[in-house]
Amino acid sequence: MKQKELFQIAENWFQDQNWKPFPFQKETWKAFLDGKHGLLNAPTGSGKTYALWFPIVLNYIKNHPNYKTKHKKGLKAIWITPLRALSQEIKQSAERITKDLGTQMTVGIRTGDTSAKERAKMRTNMPDLLITTPESLQLLLSSKGYEKTFKDCSAIVVDEWHELLGTKRGVQMELGLSRLKTVCETLRIWGISATIGNLEQAREVLLGPTSPELENSMLVKADLNKKITVKSIIPSKMETFPWRGHLGLHLLDQVVPIINNSKTTLLFTNTRSQCEIWFQKILEKYPEFAGEMAMHHGSINKETRLWVEQAIRNESLKAVVCTSSLDLGVDFAPVETVIQIGGPKGVARFLQRAGRSGHRPGKESVIYFLPTHAIELVEASAMQKAVLNSAVEDRIPYLSSFDVLIQYLTTLAVSDGFYPDEIYPEIKQTFCYQTLTEEQWQWLLNFLVMGSQSLKSYDEYKKVEVEEDGKFKVNSRAVAMRHRFQIGTIVGDATISVRYQKGGYIGSIEEYFISKLSPGDVFTFAGRNLEFIRIKGMAAHVRNSKKRTNKVPSWMGGRLSFSAKMSELLRQELYTAALDFSDQSEEIQALQPMFAKQREESIVPQPHQFLIETFKTRDGYHHMFYPFEGRAIHEGMSSLLAYRISLLRPITCSLAFNDYGFELLSDREIDIQEILDNNLFTPEYMLSDLQKSLNSNEMARRKFRDIAVISGMVFTGYPEKGIKMKHLQSSSELLFDVFRDFEDDNLLYQQAYTETFEHQLEEGRLRLALERIAQQEIVWKPCSQPTPLSFPIITDRLREKLSNEKLADRIKRMMVKLTK
Repeated sequence: MKQKELFQIAENWFQDQNWKPFPFQKETWKAFLDGKHGLLNAPTGSGKTYALWFPIVLNYIKNHPNYKTKHKKGLKAIWITPLRALSQEIKQSAERITKDLGTQMTVGIRTGDTSAKERAKMRTNMPDLLITTPESLQLLLSSKGYEKTFKDCSAIVVDEWHELLGTKRGVQMELGLSRLKTVCETLRIWGISATIGNLEQAREVLLGPTSPELENSMLVKADLNKKITVKSIIPSKMETFPWRGHLGLHLLDQVVPIINNSKTTLLFTNTRSQCEIWFQKILEKYPEFAGEMAMHHGSINKETRLWVEQAIRNESLKAVVCTSSLDLGVDFAPVETVIQIGGPKGVARFLQRAGRSGHRPGKESVIYFLPTHAIELVEASAMQKAVLNSAVEDRIPYLSSFDVLIQYLTTLAVSDGFYPDEIYPEIKQTFCYQTLTEEQWQWLLNFLVMGSQSLKSYDEYKKVEVEEDGKFKVNSRAVAMRHRFQIGTIVGDATISVRYQKGGYIGSIEEYFISKLSPGDVFTFAGRNLEFIRIKGMAAHVRNSKKRTNKVPSWMGGRLSFSAKMSELLRQELYTAALDFSDQSEEIQALQPMFAKQREESIVPQPHQFLIETFKTRDGYHHMFYPFEGRAIHEGMSSLLAYRISLLRPITCSLAFNDYGFELLSDREIDIQEILDNNLFTPEYMLSDLQKSLNSNEMARRKFRDIAVISGMVFTGYPEKGIKMKHLQSSSELLFDVFRDFEDDNLLYQQAYTETFEHQLEEGRLRLALERIAQQEIVWKPCSQPTPLSFPIITDRLREKLSNEKLADRIKRMMVKLTK
């Protein structure tokens, strides 16, 4: 069948739906049918799913002209999604096409939510089109005879590639693709990505920087101007001393009319605990929403999540309070409005969430920004500009993740085994391992067989055997089973399932929260008040309770930091505070009382200024610094500065930081002039000073836990029989100390430091921030009391020590004193 006839089939289908294909969809169809690989850049809600399902099905029709009467079974295409929540949606789109075009193709889903029975069925009878996650793809590669399963696969689509790029799941994907390129003779690789700054690099990472696939590929851009409207919810009474404690709940009454005026509203929170609290508080104050409002986050059980998603589609819910679990690609036509509670910390995340409303080509997306404290209005103003100027962010890909590579090689050894000479060139073609040397490769092979130099006397680290013909193979059934249980690169705190005493599963909570509870304690989870009874196995037994409570689980992943683009936009916006009123945004104007209070004691910094404030309270001597670079950078910068000051004179100080600045609190005054005279903000010797500063060893030790788990050195336990986090931590710390003392050239040990500096402390950004400060005029203001800019940092530090109620009382007293 000619390409023109195939196109006609697609166009007729679109006509039947009263739709018209976009130019970018046609361009993608043509490129795919011409045998090209590529990356499709398109906004959410623009029909990108049809841009790639169609050519996959048309390609099958082209190669099987009698497709309506005869059907050749077997896997033909794989669609990778980073979120399980998206799989139903993608399946429905695929089934519409396969059924309407009269093919006999089947569509299946295989994710962590797929039952064991379904998975077993797939082993013997694969669907034609498979929707799966990066982890499940690796599990398929760990099964015997996987080459036969994938042999006739002609396409793999990696959806939401921008979400995987710059994560270890992305590296996992690179390795999986490197294998499939060899196994599948006619494979076409396509990625789908929202707009990011480094799209060209994103394509290079997907296809491999030196691969023939990259040469035969194209970048297709959807030229669709989506209208996004950002509206700020501005408090009627502006606090002059802002703090983060009330989660924006004082604006609850301004949120309800917005919910009432829309068909369906999604309220996005940044953390699961914030999600739980907002859900409870809305219902407490407005009980009429009962039955019309739901909650959605990753720790709630699958059945509830699926029910919520379906209820949004059916228009039976007025509002859903959610987290990033609903960020991506789920197509909810009834959603008219999105409310973002608190700063989203990144432009891409904000635009992604905005795109959940008006999720149709040509429809306007409306997003409200609700500040959780006054300074976040600066972020709201920055977001308005970002949307107007189409600001985009880069995603930085990983390099040399040896832990993921060890896991992948073990996966191959568990299935049919591998020959190093065949696999090495495949791995070298990936972006992550393009600099892998022969020496490092030999070390990794040695590690698989011996478990590294210092562990070679211990049999438990010897997992892979070398057979006579040189094939690396796992022959132990126990090793294979443990490995399959642990495939994946997402390492969270150990979770404990929460169940009713009679057995109903509610969801899962991180172990450290449960460990603080005593029997009889009541906490809020999944929208209900639960009384803790006891822990049995890896489950917390609970019963429903009518008691009121302020205890809400907190999850470790809760604290996001500003992206580089976000901090740049924030600084630009803050600098407009001194402009003439007519040039200021509504948000900056609303903050004038706060800025006026700031100027009484200090200044609002200008682009050429770097502000330092000092003052004394009963807690000690406060030294405040304002780089406006985001939490992660301030964590590194504060410990670097504290270390450099300690070289001048012995000092004991505690550090606190937020997205705007950081504080050194000490029992005696630090001479700021001495800091400036000795040029302590210099980027010179930054890396060696950081390594010597107090926490780099500790941070690397924490990072190493994840590396030890991913590489399989530490086993996390069987389902329902997990190993406690403190045991995991101590096992990995023991290994870390062994490598530090006896084998400091161990690649995994070195990786812990590399990741600490490059990913956690963002060493590159820290260097740029120090270079910027070096160019600025440093303004040091000795103040008589805390300023509005310093207040959120001080209250953040107090939060670590005080319960919420005590903190609120303490802050009230501080406010009274400051506003006298």
